[in-house]
Amino acid sequence: MPDKQIQGYKIIPLSEMLLQLKEERVMDLLSSFSSPLNGDVETFLKHKSILFDKQSISRTYLVFASFRGSIVLAGYFTLAYKDFTIPVKSIGRNLRDRIKKFGRYDCIAKVYKIYAPLIAQLSKNFTDGADKLISGDELLKMAYDKVSEIHLLAGGKIVYVECEDNSKLREFYESNGFVIFNTRRLDADSRNNTDDNHLLQLLRYL
Repeated sequence: MPDKQIQGYKIIPLSEMLLQLKEERVMDLLSSFSSPLNGDVETFLKHKSILFDKQSISRTYLVFASFRGSIVLAGYFTLAYKDFTIPVKSIGRNLRDRIKKFGRYDCIAKVYKIYAPLIAQLSKNFTDGADKLISGDELLKMAYDKVSEIHLLAGGKIVYVECEDNSKLREFYESNGFVIFNTRRLDADSRNNTDDNHLLQLLRYL
């Protein structure tokens, strides 16, 4: 099965796994994943990731680590292309000068409109302590490196994420080079397990 080795981990695209194994076997593997801190990422992997991969809505990558002679699902990340807007007033001049090369400026709304990769899902697997096998920083770097590969093939210089508005997540992404540029309001159906009515949007210039 095709995979990529990075610092002792194996990154296997879900699409490649579906080509090699029966879907029921893949679903059984995904069913072992748990993320008590964020039910949305668990629900996505178990119930949506396969369908989204088949429809080319997004691409999910499974990260495996070796533990006591076994290969363990340590985490995963999902990438998708989305369009978003960046208010001019929310970013500094240096970043603005870079972004305007890749975005279309709307002089009425005073925003840049950009189509770029989104790190749509990112989570460690908390089943049986598998989360101890990889750090959040390592998992995010794997997603970031994958986006860098995409940019080499298709162009672009921007990646962005959306996350709940709490200090721990803000600090995590900011410590990895992301900057807040906007918020996105959620409708009632999108709030799921959170009382927040919005998500933070952060970007990084590669």
